[in-house]
Amino acid sequence: MRIELVHRVEFIKRMCKDKKVLHLGCTNFPYTENSIKDGSLLHFQLMQICRELYGIDADERGIEELRHHGVKNLYKGDLEKLEESSLNEKFEVIVAGEVIEHLSNPGLFLNGIKRFMNSETILIITTINAYSGLRFAIYALRGKGGENEPVHPDHVAYYSYRTLNLIVKRAGLKVENFYFYDIGPEHRIYNPWYYNFVNDVAVKISRQLADGVIAVCKIA
Repeated sequence: MRIELVHRVEFIKRMCKDKKVLHLGCTNFPYTENSIKDGSLLHFQLMQICRELYGIDADERGIEELRHHGVKNLYKGDLEKLEESSLNEKFEVIVAGEVIEHLSNPGLFLNGIKRFMNSETILIITTINAYSGLRFAIYALRGKGGENEPVHPDHVAYYSYRTLNLIVKRAGLKVENFYFYDIGPEHRIYNPWYYNFVNDVAVKISRQLADGVIAVCKIA
């Protein structure tokens, strides 16, 4: 198993190029409109490089917004109840980018994904790193006894190398490769310079302090 530092979006695009891909959480709720306007919506980027692209999301408004922009093969569905989806296809690559940390029942999510997989399917899970050096620094300086945590308002969990490997294993999957991802250029331009500086120092000390983690999985 390789442990290396990558850029999340570029890594995903490289893995999906010319493949039949399922993108879970494709609308980037609740930032769909902003992501479309600034060109950062991952689903639009994948449309340019995938042989076939499908998307599932529970956000009906976001799906309609994507359809308004000409996006096809979109399905509304609860990611924790994928067995109820009307989509019946197998895929070469499944992207679950920045999704698992939003879910109350990640085990149901991972078990549900297997219906779209065969023995050759690659599942890419990306999520924030529980041991992010930047977030530790921000929290230490402005935490206010725990009230001012630097976390997305819809996140319910943090994952690390061990916890992500374990929950994947419990779902009957296996992690074939694990990576750490750095802050991407799409975020760096909006960060205060000192956030990027603290992150870069932390990552130079140890890549395990990077912004997020990536697990590349297959059926066990």
